[in-house]
Amino acid sequence: MTRQDHGSGVELGRFLRARRARVAPADVGLAPGPGLRRTPGLRREELAGLAGISIDYYIRLERGRETRPSTPVIDALARALLLDEQEHEHLRDLAARAARPPLSPPRAPDRTLPPGVGQLLESLRPNPAYVLGRTGDLLAWNPGGLRLLAGIDDWPAERRNTIRHLFLHPAARELYEHWDDQLRGCVARLRALAGIEPDAPDVVGLIDELRDASPEFARLWEYYDIKGRAHGRKSYRHPDVGRLTLGYQGMELAGTPGHRLVAYHAEPGTPDHDAMVLLDLAPAEHPAR
Repeated sequence: MTRQDHGSGVELGRFLRARRARVAPADVGLAPGPGLRRTPGLRREELAGLAGISIDYYIRLERGRETRPSTPVIDALARALLLDEQEHEHLRDLAARAARPPLSPPRAPDRTLPPGVGQLLESLRPNPAYVLGRTGDLLAWNPGGLRLLAGIDDWPAERRNTIRHLFLHPAARELYEHWDDQLRGCVARLRALAGIEPDAPDVVGLIDELRDASPEFARLWEYYDIKGRAHGRKSYRHPDVGRLTLGYQGMELAGTPGHRLVAYHAEPGTPDHDAMVLLDLAPAEHPAR
């Protein structure tokens, strides 16, 4: 087994522990009480009381020994932990997985792309665009899409991964105007995936690699945030075209095991659009793949 070491309820327990540590007594109307609190956030007995369950039952949940919590219990814990809807849904998914019997070890998903994806990427030019596997593997791109990820073409194709690039490539820290925000978003998406498929070899392999190689990743991994964004804006300090801010949109490709197309855009006639066009015109290692 890898360092992940998952039992049927272990990931559910980890999520509960991590989120309990992030809720202060004052957040839920409780007095901090006398004496020094040994751990941040709520005590187990406080959370159990807020959720209306026994402390013994809650301890079994946290330790992964109770794997069939009812829907009312999950909903009560979500309310007590102040989870939003996305986090609540993730807690439901973890509980559903904990209740299932162990399955045979999963295989890494197919990296095959549907027909026409290369033509689609080409048609989006000069807008940078690429296709990512579920763990951030760079599967296909157009020239601007590859160049936008400054330095990633230093690596062989099989190592090109946007999360690995963000944490391990020396160019990434200078590339992103808000590097810390990018780190948190990538870890959150990977955390959400790992909660549902913790034993998948592609997931486990990337997590173990990054935990060993990046202190920033190891720190953020223990925070257990699962909220990422599929659209918004990113600002860059690009070594070839200077500063630019682009909107982006991510969309899942139908008929694939979680592959996503990510495309970037800027208003025509703006300096950001001009920089985007320069990225597209610059020589790239490969055309759209």
